[in-house]
Amino acid sequence: MFREKSDRRTFLWNGITRLGTTSVVAPFLGLVPSLNAIDPLKRLGKPSLRTGLAAYSLRKYLDLKSPTMDIFGFATKAAEWGFEGVEPTSYYFRESSPAYLAHFKAHCSQLGLEITGSAVGNDFCLKEEKALEGQIASTVQWAQNTAIMGGRTLRIFAGRTPKGDTETAAVARAIEVIKATCKRAEPFGVLLALENHGGITSTADQLLHLVKAVDHPLFAVNLDTGNFHTEDPYGDLEKLAPYAAVVQVKVDMQPKGKAKESMDYPRILEMLSKAKYRGSLVLEYEGEEEPLVAIPREGAKMAQLIREKGL
Repeated sequence: MFREKSDRRTFLWNGITRLGTTSVVAPFLGLVPSLNAIDPLKRLGKPSLRTGLAAYSLRKYLDLKSPTMDIFGFATKAAEWGFEGVEPTSYYFRESSPAYLAHFKAHCSQLGLEITGSAVGNDFCLKEEKALEGQIASTVQWAQNTAIMGGRTLRIFAGRTPKGDTETAAVARAIEVIKATCKRAEPFGVLLALENHGGITSTADQLLHLVKAVDHPLFAVNLDTGNFHTEDPYGDLEKLAPYAAVVQVKVDMQPKGKAKESMDYPRILEMLSKAKYRGSLVLEYEGEEEPLVAIPREGAKMAQLIREKGL
């Protein structure tokens, strides 16, 4: 059901005819010509990095069950701390109407903040067809929401092998579902960026297999520096850097069989420079220290290193 061929010369038109032309889609008509596929992303010009802050960093305050901060307050804090952009996660919006999203976009514009993209929670390894359709619909809706806000990327997950299933079957299913999702999200011009997030993306080779199998011009990698727990996490990150449309940086990492260690920011910047990465370096804070104390310090450290390296 999910197998959909993609002709890069006509992918935009096919997506529009499937979804229909709406007031949101219309502004994108004719703006996306035939694009290069992802092998790897084409970089033009010198490497260039901008600091960003992921809303997940302030999850203890943004949790909608008992919030003490809203998504607007998150953006204000990011600006106060000197970040250049924000990544507002989908599950911290109390509503997602076009008017509310436009209001948030205006708020960020007034603060001088770029909205780097958004993030959605999904699982494309589910076995039930109805459940998968729901996952696709939610992801496509957030691609549209991200476009309304002016974001460039939407972070997605692949998922984990369901109990009683095989990884081979789960991977094959995820590939077809990602293809279908990319096809349906084409009118919005937002890159769907797959995060290395355990499950069937636990290693660089697993993730690269998905990237190459999907091979869609609006599909890329959301590179998370703290999510590989292999023997050589930095080596895995370097393999994926040429495919990264957005990079989320953690303050630590934990190689296989070792204790947690502080993230080597200079090493991360060096590999991104080598890959000619142009985009945001989004801090996703998961440390044990109080976020309101640690985040501004870590953000300032990142910004200083970027300046020192001329990125």
